[in-house]
Amino acid sequence: MRPELVRRSLLQGLALALLLGLLGTATVRAQGIELALLQLQRQDGELTLDFDARLTLPKSVEDAMQRGVPVYFVAEAALYRNRWYWRDERVARVQRSWRVAYQPLTSTWRVGFGGFNQSFQTLGEALTVVSRSSRWKVAELAQLDAESRYYLEFSYRLDSSQLPSPMQLGLGSQAEWVLGVERSLRVD
Repeated sequence: MRPELVRRSLLQGLALALLLGLLGTATVRAQGIELALLQLQRQDGELTLDFDARLTLPKSVEDAMQRGVPVYFVAEAALYRNRWYWRDERVARVQRSWRVAYQPLTSTWRVGFGGFNQSFQTLGEALTVVSRSSRWKVAELAQLDAESRYYLEFSYRLDSSQLPSPMQLGLGSQAEWVLGVERSLRVD
Protein backbone atom coordinates (compact mmCIF):
# COMPACT_ATOMS: atom_id res chain seq x y z
CA MET A 1 0.00 0.00 0.00
CA ARG A 2 1.26 3.49 -0.82
CA PRO A 3 2.27 5.73 2.12
CA GLU A 4 -0.05 8.55 0.96
CA LEU A 5 -3.09 6.25 1.09
CA VAL A 6 -2.13 4.96 4.53
CA ARG A 7 -1.66 8.51 5.82
CA ARG A 8 -4.98 9.64 4.28
CA SER A 9 -6.92 6.72 5.76
CA LEU A 10 -5.33 7.35 9.18
CA LEU A 11 -6.26 11.03 9.02
CA GLN A 12 -9.82 10.18 7.97
CA GLY A 13 -10.10 7.68 10.80
CA LEU A 14 -8.74 10.23 13.28
CA ALA A 15 -11.17 12.89 12.00
CA LEU A 16 -14.09 10.45 12.32
CA ALA A 17 -13.05 9.49 15.88
CA LEU A 18 -12.72 13.16 16.80
CA LEU A 19 -16.15 13.93 15.34
CA LEU A 20 -17.76 11.03 17.19
CA GLY A 21 -16.03 12.13 20.39
CA LEU A 22 -17.38 15.65 20.00
CA LEU A 23 -20.88 14.36 19.32
CA GLY A 24 -20.65 12.17 22.41
CA THR A 25 -19.67 15.09 24.63
CA ALA A 26 -22.43 17.22 23.14
CA THR A 27 -25.05 14.73 24.29
CA VAL A 28 -23.50 14.55 27.76
CA ARG A 29 -23.58 18.33 28.07
CA ALA A 30 -27.21 18.43 26.98
CA GLN A 31 -28.24 16.32 29.97
CA GLY A 32 -29.21 18.19 33.08
CA ILE A 33 -31.23 21.18 34.18
CA GLU A 34 -31.15 24.61 32.61
CA LEU A 35 -33.10 27.59 33.94
CA ALA A 36 -35.02 29.33 31.16
CA LEU A 37 -36.76 31.76 33.53
CA LEU A 38 -36.15 32.93 37.08
CA GLN A 39 -38.00 36.08 38.04
CA LEU A 40 -39.14 37.81 41.23
CA GLN A 41 -42.24 40.01 41.30
CA ARG A 42 -43.98 42.18 43.85
CA GLN A 43 -47.74 41.75 43.57
CA ASP A 44 -50.70 41.84 45.91
CA GLY A 45 -48.54 42.47 48.97
CA GLU A 46 -46.32 39.44 48.29
CA LEU A 47 -42.92 38.73 46.82
CA THR A 48 -43.51 35.94 44.29
CA LEU A 49 -41.20 33.79 42.23
CA ASP A 50 -41.66 32.44 38.70
CA PHE A 51 -39.30 29.80 37.34
CA ASP A 52 -39.11 27.55 34.31
CA ALA A 53 -36.46 24.82 34.16
CA ARG A 54 -35.63 22.75 31.09
CA LEU A 55 -35.02 19.12 32.05
CA THR A 56 -33.02 16.66 29.99
CA LEU A 57 -32.77 13.42 31.93
CA PRO A 58 -29.86 10.99 31.51
CA LYS A 59 -30.67 7.58 30.08
CA SER A 60 -30.16 5.81 33.43
CA VAL A 61 -32.66 8.09 35.19
CA GLU A 62 -35.25 7.62 32.43
CA ASP A 63 -34.75 3.84 32.48
CA ALA A 64 -35.30 3.71 36.24
CA MET A 65 -38.45 5.81 35.87
CA GLN A 66 -39.75 3.54 33.09
CA ARG A 67 -39.37 0.63 35.52
CA GLY A 68 -41.62 2.36 38.05
CA VAL A 69 -39.03 3.93 40.37
CA PRO A 70 -40.48 7.19 41.75
CA VAL A 71 -38.23 10.22 41.29
CA TYR A 72 -38.47 13.44 43.30
CA PHE A 73 -37.70 16.98 42.18
CA VAL A 74 -37.21 19.75 44.75
CA ALA A 75 -37.25 23.53 44.34
CA GLU A 76 -36.02 25.71 47.20
CA ALA A 77 -35.85 29.47 47.59
CA ALA A 78 -34.34 31.41 50.48
CA LEU A 79 -34.61 35.17 50.89
CA TYR A 80 -31.71 36.90 52.68
CA ARG A 81 -31.14 40.43 53.96
CA ASN A 82 -27.61 41.78 53.50
CA ARG A 83 -25.81 42.70 56.72
CA TRP A 84 -22.29 44.08 56.86
CA TYR A 85 -21.61 43.19 60.51
CA TRP A 86 -22.63 39.56 60.60
CA ARG A 87 -23.85 36.75 58.39
CA ASP A 88 -26.77 37.67 56.19
CA GLU A 89 -30.14 37.20 57.83
CA ARG A 90 -32.52 34.66 56.34
CA VAL A 91 -35.92 36.31 56.09
CA ALA A 92 -37.88 33.50 54.44
CA ARG A 93 -37.39 29.97 53.10
CA VAL A 94 -39.81 27.99 50.96
CA GLN A 95 -39.62 24.55 49.41
CA ARG A 96 -41.66 22.51 46.93
CA SER A 97 -41.33 18.83 46.14
CA TRP A 98 -42.82 16.83 43.26
CA ARG A 99 -42.97 13.06 42.91
CA VAL A 100 -42.97 11.58 39.39
CA ALA A 101 -43.77 7.88 38.97
CA TYR A 102 -44.74 5.64 36.09
CA GLN A 103 -47.92 3.58 36.54
CA PRO A 104 -47.43 0.41 34.42
CA LEU A 105 -51.03 -0.83 34.76
CA THR A 106 -52.48 2.31 33.19
CA SER A 107 -49.36 3.30 31.18
CA THR A 108 -49.53 6.80 32.61
CA TRP A 109 -47.19 9.11 34.48
CA ARG A 110 -48.36 10.30 37.86
CA VAL A 111 -47.18 13.58 39.38
CA GLY A 112 -47.71 14.14 43.09
CA PHE A 113 -47.49 17.58 44.67
CA GLY A 114 -48.51 17.90 48.29
CA GLY A 115 -51.74 15.92 48.57
CA PHE A 116 -52.67 16.34 44.90
CA ASN A 117 -51.97 13.84 42.13
CA GLN A 118 -52.39 14.22 38.40
CA SER A 119 -51.87 11.73 35.58
CA PHE A 120 -50.24 12.38 32.20
CA GLN A 121 -49.87 10.30 29.06
CA THR A 122 -46.17 11.05 28.44
CA LEU A 123 -43.07 11.64 30.52
CA GLY A 124 -42.55 14.96 28.74
CA GLU A 125 -45.93 16.26 29.91
CA ALA A 126 -45.19 15.18 33.49
CA LEU A 127 -41.75 16.83 33.47
CA THR A 128 -43.23 20.05 32.12
CA VAL A 129 -45.48 20.27 35.18
CA VAL A 130 -42.72 19.61 37.72
CA SER A 131 -40.21 21.97 36.13
CA ARG A 132 -42.11 25.25 36.38
CA SER A 133 -44.01 27.36 38.84
CA SER A 134 -45.62 30.77 38.74
CA ARG A 135 -46.70 33.16 41.48
CA TRP A 136 -44.94 31.07 44.14
CA LYS A 137 -45.12 33.12 47.34
CA VAL A 138 -41.71 33.61 48.90
CA ALA A 139 -42.49 36.29 51.51
CA GLU A 140 -44.92 39.02 52.52
CA LEU A 141 -43.81 42.48 51.42
CA ALA A 142 -44.47 43.65 54.99
CA GLN A 143 -41.48 41.50 56.07
CA LEU A 144 -39.12 43.57 53.90
CA ASP A 145 -37.50 46.75 55.13
CA ALA A 146 -37.33 49.49 52.46
CA GLU A 147 -33.84 50.54 53.66
CA SER A 148 -32.28 47.06 53.36
CA ARG A 149 -30.97 45.12 50.40
CA TYR A 150 -32.16 41.58 49.79
CA TYR A 151 -31.20 38.66 47.58
CA LEU A 152 -32.75 35.29 46.79
CA GLU A 153 -30.91 31.98 46.53
CA PHE A 154 -32.77 29.46 44.35
CA SER A 155 -32.06 25.79 43.71
CA TYR A 156 -33.85 23.12 41.69
CA ARG A 157 -32.65 19.52 41.73
CA LEU A 158 -33.41 15.84 41.44
CA ASP A 159 -33.49 14.64 45.04
CA SER A 160 -31.75 11.26 45.10
CA SER A 161 -32.05 11.06 48.91
CA GLN A 162 -35.76 10.19 48.49
CA LEU A 163 -35.11 7.26 46.16
CA PRO A 164 -35.74 3.73 47.49
CA SER A 165 -32.87 2.63 49.77
CA PRO A 166 -31.49 -0.15 47.50
CA MET A 167 -31.06 2.39 44.69
CA GLN A 168 -29.19 4.86 46.89
CA LEU A 169 -26.39 2.39 47.60
CA GLY A 170 -24.80 2.57 44.16
CA LEU A 171 -25.56 6.19 43.32
CA GLY A 172 -22.62 7.75 45.14
CA SER A 173 -20.34 7.19 42.16
CA GLN A 174 -22.89 7.91 39.41
CA ALA A 175 -22.77 11.53 38.30
CA GLU A 176 -25.83 10.97 36.07
CA TRP A 177 -28.06 11.10 39.15
CA VAL A 178 -26.67 14.45 40.30
CA LEU A 179 -28.88 16.95 38.48
CA GLY A 180 -29.43 20.44 39.73
CA VAL A 181 -29.09 24.15 39.18
CA GLU A 182 -28.57 27.05 41.60
CA ARG A 183 -28.96 30.79 41.03
CA SER A 184 -28.96 34.00 43.05
CA LEU A 185 -31.13 37.02 42.32
CA ARG A 186 -30.98 40.50 43.73
CA VAL A 187 -34.33 41.78 44.95
CA ASP A 188 -35.04 45.19 43.47
